[in-house]
Amino acid sequence: MDFISNFIGQIVQTLYHFLGGMGMPNYGLAIVLMTVIIKIILFPLTKKQIESTRAMMAIQPKMKEIQEKYKFDKVRLNQELAKLYQENHVNPLAGCLPLLIQMPILFGIYYAIRDFHYEGPANFLWMENIANPDPLYILPVLSAVTTYIQTKQTMPKKNPGDKQQDGLMGMMQGQMMTYFMPLFIGYISLSFPAGLVIYWIVMNIMQIGQQAYLNRQMDSK
Repeated sequence: MDFISNFIGQIVQTLYHFLGGMGMPNYGLAIVLMTVIIKIILFPLTKKQIESTRAMMAIQPKMKEIQEKYKFDKVRLNQELAKLYQENHVNPLAGCLPLLIQMPILFGIYYAIRDFHYEGPANFLWMENIANPDPLYILPVLSAVTTYIQTKQTMPKKNPGDKQQDGLMGMMQGQMMTYFMPLFIGYISLSFPAGLVIYWIVMNIMQIGQQAYLNRQMDSK
């Protein structure tokens, strides 16, 4: 993790000097560029994760039927589920590997920006120093809004004609992910360095754009 954090810190510093060579040295802009570059590099993993998630969602109704039919026969249940995965060319673990690969990178970025030592002015837009929290609370609001959009975008769409209920627990979990998580992110962003919140917002925007692009591609097939 230290290696990744140090590497990310060097990237931010390099981008800062690159922007300086163009006459606009700015750490906030360097963080934006760094986040965009990393999300583009990680796009193949994001694509694989989204494709796997959508494939699993598509066979959810059949999975529920099998689970209900063979709920008292675990051996037959596993056999039928394995058969379902094979017939639909779905690997239930395929979406986990891309996420596991990305997590250390994303955590490394988090620690790198949180503990980054700015050399020179660290102003950005309305903020005098992005090492400090946003004094106008604009970034925390944007972090909550983009997190809500990104979370809502990844939630499975309900079929209006489907009368099956996921149960009270499932409904509560869905509401917690949709509403509580964005509010929590916005709240903790109030005390986070603005540079870190900038990273989170740009990452969300990139994720929203990539998700929308992949959704259109997969829906058109």
